Amino acid sequence: MYRQPEIVQVTAQKTAIVSIICPRSDIQKVMGPGVQEVYSALQAQGITPVGPWFSHHLRISPDVFEFDISVPVADVIRPVGRVKPSELPAAKVARTIYQGPYEGLGQAWGEFKAWVQTNGYQPAPNLWEVYLTGPESSSDARDWKTELNQPLLG
Repeated sequence: MYRQPEIVQVTAQKTAIVSIICPRSDIQKVMGPGVQEVYSALQAQGITPVGPWFSHHLRISPDVFEFDISVPVADVIRPVGRVKPSELPAAKVARTIYQGPYEGLGQAWGEFKAWVQTNGYQPAPNLWEVYLTGPESSSDARDWKTELNQPLLG
């Protein structure tokens, strides 16, 4: 289930990231440790996130995901281990909210991307998911909310 999409302009956002390239089948194995790595680096530097974490997918193929585990911050962080500073650029995006278990994200993205094309927008090759609520806030996956963001060209 997802909400009616909208078109919004987002401003640039400083982030702390861990870049990941992994087989599609390994995403659940690498996501948790990567998120913990970013949050640990921020805590060690006394930096508080300014929003929920997200995954910025740079390349998606049938076999491989290339993405950044990202946490929005107000200040530039010092690189430590795999954690480095970055920035999510300003962009015009189509946005919706998916509610439900993570296993349903693929279908939600399919429906959302169909809406984007049906409405005459040209999607950029990247996308990001903001994990608004998840397992840390409810044991019932039907309560989980993920914001889907599809940058648009033109």
